[in-house]
Amino acid sequence: MSIDEPHIEDGHACAGNAAPYVLGALSDEEHRAFQTHLESCSVCREEVDALQVVASALPSAVPQLSAPPQLKRRLMASVREDARRRTAREARREPAEWRRRAASWLHGRQTLVAALAAAAVVLAVVALVSGSGGSATTRVVRAQVLPARASASLSIDGRQAQLNIAGMPRTAPGRVYEMWIKRSASARPLPTDALFTVDADGAASVGVPGGVRGVREVMVTSEPIGGSRVPTLPLLIVARVS
Repeated sequence: MSIDEPHIEDGHACAGNAAPYVLGALSDEEHRAFQTHLESCSVCREEVDALQVVASALPSAVPQLSAPPQLKRRLMASVREDARRRTAREARREPAEWRRRAASWLHGRQTLVAALAAAAVVLAVVALVSGSGGSATTRVVRAQVLPARASASLSIDGRQAQLNIAGMPRTAPGRVYEMWIKRSASARPLPTDALFTVDADGAASVGVPGGVRGVREVMVTSEPIGGSRVPTLPLLIVARVS
């Protein structure tokens, strides 16, 4: 019904928009026009009031049913699939940024692992110094280490000694680390039966066989499995005892 049309008191002629008005089916322009019409038409007002009562009662007249679980699962699956596709599109749009963040995360994880390994060595040294009643005879010798980012220290308590290692690279297949001792500056390195590997974080704690009485240096090289009688590769760790 147009707002420009003349007012007609015949209910059958002017109440045609009452039902769509109550149901919200009119356009914005038609809705405003019919509201203006209602101000001067008692027939349409009565029609709207009657229809409003019926419309309000409709929800309670229909049985309330729960949605089946399958519908919820399908809906959530659709939502997750949409999120996955959106993530994939964003990854394709910014591959360089994604790779940069992944590399940054990996570097941070490696740094954290190295820091934890170093902290474990420090705690082990502190435990050795403060343990057994806080023995005052324990001393720690910081070793010279060839591999970058690796560290090692020799804990000496009387005649006993233990080499604590952190951040060492794992040996190549078919090889192990071998410990050597040297009794003087001019003497040749003597092999020991201490053959070992490091864990995934590059850490190991190895006792010096026979202790360090009369020993000048404790050393480590990479050797074939079973050990060698003389070093076959350069020294990786050197801890000077005296």
